[in-house]
Amino acid sequence: MNKEILKLAIPNILTNLTVPLLGMVDMHLMGYQDSSVFMGAVALGGVIFNFVYWGFAFLRMSLSGMAAQAFGRNNTHEMAMMLFRGLFLALSAGIVLVVLQNGVVGISLKILEGSQEVKQLASDYFYVRIWAAPLAISLMVINGWFLGMQNAIYPMLISITINVVNIGSSFFFVKVLDMKVEGVAMGSVVANIAGFILAIILFFKKYSYILKEFRLNDIIDKKGLLGFLNISGDIFLRTLCIIITFTFFTSKSAGSGDTILAANSALLQFLFLFSYFLDGFAYAAEALVGKFTGRKAIKEVKRSVHYLFGWGIGFALLFVVLYSAGGQYLLLLFTNQQEVISTAKEYLPWLIILPLTGFASYIWDGIYIGATASKLMRNTMLLATTMFFILFILLKNSLGNHALWLAMNVFMLSRGLFQTLFYKHLRIFKQ
Repeated sequence: MNKEILKLAIPNILTNLTVPLLGMVDMHLMGYQDSSVFMGAVALGGVIFNFVYWGFAFLRMSLSGMAAQAFGRNNTHEMAMMLFRGLFLALSAGIVLVVLQNGVVGISLKILEGSQEVKQLASDYFYVRIWAAPLAISLMVINGWFLGMQNAIYPMLISITINVVNIGSSFFFVKVLDMKVEGVAMGSVVANIAGFILAIILFFKKYSYILKEFRLNDIIDKKGLLGFLNISGDIFLRTLCIIITFTFFTSKSAGSGDTILAANSALLQFLFLFSYFLDGFAYAAEALVGKFTGRKAIKEVKRSVHYLFGWGIGFALLFVVLYSAGGQYLLLLFTNQQEVISTAKEYLPWLIILPLTGFASYIWDGIYIGATASKLMRNTMLLATTMFFILFILLKNSLGNHALWLAMNVFMLSRGLFQTLFYKHLRIFKQ
């Protein structure tokens, strides 16, 4: 079992680690400008895209679980429909976002807190990066489908390509052309174009036989789309809770001033680094639990859960040691502004304990997605989000920014605890 887990997890870890690396590079490029407003602008602009892209991440998550179950049943037509319906929805959504871009950024910046200068720069960032939306959302679908096919190598190659191109482009646009926030946004556009081209090449290399299953009437079939969206809708609500929580976190950081916003944004990179690492095992859980659920192999599902949690606990402890020993030095990767570094150090202890409070939620997410337990995922996330807001509201006046970090830790911990309680209610155990 460990061999199967690592076969899927290691490529996904390598894939995911390029994502926070990109965020770190963007923070570095803006953190070494002459003002903290550039870090704040990229953080605020990033929040808008988190809202947009995480909002459509339900397509990837629902698709990987359903495709894995179709793979377990060896149903080629069902595998094909998962991909084609997902791409149909992704491209449609991306085009709508491009058309409605003025309204999206206008409403977003009215809701979010922050100085006028930061908001203006965030707007500049948004208007460049939005043009990659159709490709970025489609890549979520393609990567989710590859993972459902038990193929973790292709998403790794695509993600590494995207992020290498993004980093190189961003350095060129910012350092050579002096484009600042527009430079890192343009880097994202160029990278998504490169990633989509590679994804198409890889698909034709191994999965061209799927094309014979293409039936436009089947793709847009009302019953088929509603069945896909039924599971996707629950995962969308679950993902929306995460979006709202992180958007609120960044917005309240911005409301506390440019320095707090810059410090919290730098510290969030620690969270993202850990989360993307653990997501490698979550993606392995999606593929394995989905496959075993499709085969109705209950014993194998339970074995997978046992081994996955062993890996999760081990890496949580490793990150606690890493952040305890080197957290203050990692901050220098993001900025050379002493005021920002000093402020971030004050809240660093919250990041040190976060791997312990958060690891279970990532592992459980992968298990629930593989089992297509979308309603249970939704319910546990609603409970955890409620706890986040209640705790922050009660403590914000007495603890200030510490209340945000305490609430975030409780949010992560309660997700894992609630999912543990609901585990025995997974549908596969009732068959």
